[in-house]
Amino acid sequence: MTEANLTDVATLRSRARQNVENGAVTEGYDADREEIIRLLNASLATELVCVLRYKRHYFMASGVKAQIAAEEFLEHATQEAEHADKLAERIVQLGGEPEFNPDLLSKNSHAQYVAGNSLKEMVYEDLVAERIAVDSYREIIQYIGDKDPTTRRLFEEILAQEEEHADDMADILESL
Repeated sequence: MTEANLTDVATLRSRARQNVENGAVTEGYDADREEIIRLLNASLATELVCVLRYKRHYFMASGVKAQIAAEEFLEHATQEAEHADKLAERIVQLGGEPEFNPDLLSKNSHAQYVAGNSLKEMVYEDLVAERIAVDSYREIIQYIGDKDPTTRRLFEEILAQEEEHADDMADILESL
């Protein structure tokens, strides 16, 4: 058997002492860090806009089938907030600054904030937003490829949950 083509320990130790101010970002980081941070911030904005929309829908849901939808809205708002926290944490790990400026959130978000008047409109708009997130996160994952496995894995985890959210909204929409 041949040895794996890995960097020798002495070189790893030497490299780790260079540019220590970069924290988790080592010399082996292959991605365009500024672009990854931009994509993370756009995704952060998307998640925060979704939190706000889901929260509004939770409080505004009314009608015969509102209870089930409202429970989903609240659960999704909580999960979107968790996504936002993870994205912000990764931005900081990469040496960036998470953008929480409310004036920029709608502008930077992939999804739109559409209030919706009826329960059916709310569910429909949430489903549209989830579909946007699914497509944009899938494209981001493909763009990252093998250049930043940690960020790619984060997006893969979020994508899986966004797909579940879309399924939930599609099921509720069908029942309305």
